[in-house]
Amino acid sequence: MRKYFSLIFRAFRFVLRYVKGKFQYIACRIILEGNNVEYKKIVTNGVPFVSVARKGKCVIGDNFHMNNNIRGNPIGRVQRCILFVDNGAELIIGNNVGISSTALIANISIHIGDNVKIGGGVCIYDTDFHSLDSEIRKDKGMDKINTDNKPVIIGNNVFIGAHSTILKGVTVGNNSIIGACSVVTRSIPENEIWAGNPAKFIRKINFD
Repeated sequence: MRKYFSLIFRAFRFVLRYVKGKFQYIACRIILEGNNVEYKKIVTNGVPFVSVARKGKCVIGDNFHMNNNIRGNPIGRVQRCILFVDNGAELIIGNNVGISSTALIANISIHIGDNVKIGGGVCIYDTDFHSLDSEIRKDKGMDKINTDNKPVIIGNNVFIGAHSTILKGVTVGNNSIIGACSVVTRSIPENEIWAGNPAKFIRKINFD
């Protein structure tokens, strides 16, 4: 009896996932179109949160994979992917990029290259969000004006480990790897492994 129940359960789950997947794909397309996002082929588990300001720009390359729920990447700390682009800012994502429960917050500019893997729960910010001056933070308008923003650039073939955070002004060179749960506060050269809080050089990547 248990064997038959398991088979029925698996068949039901397969059908449910298929139907939900179709609706989620349609919802994702509607959200991207509604935010004037330029994109090509996308594959999605779940539905992302997308907010692109009227004067913002978001471009997603071909073969983009996105996990927004526990089914897509069951490693903990699950949330929907967040693509946020402020007025006058840009978020440019290359070809063959995969993200899971990722937050990409562009107040001025985030560029992600081709063949990049971004692990579950990764956050990339090009802004401090608030002024470092406590007096300025008391005034919302002045706080926004005096917030420090610097572009973030992620090179080609980069792998960013789960739950890492990349802060403003950082460039990650081609082929480099960032260990899980790292906080990246400064730029990383090509072909290197960095990890920790704050992230530090671990070793060169040897392609021989």
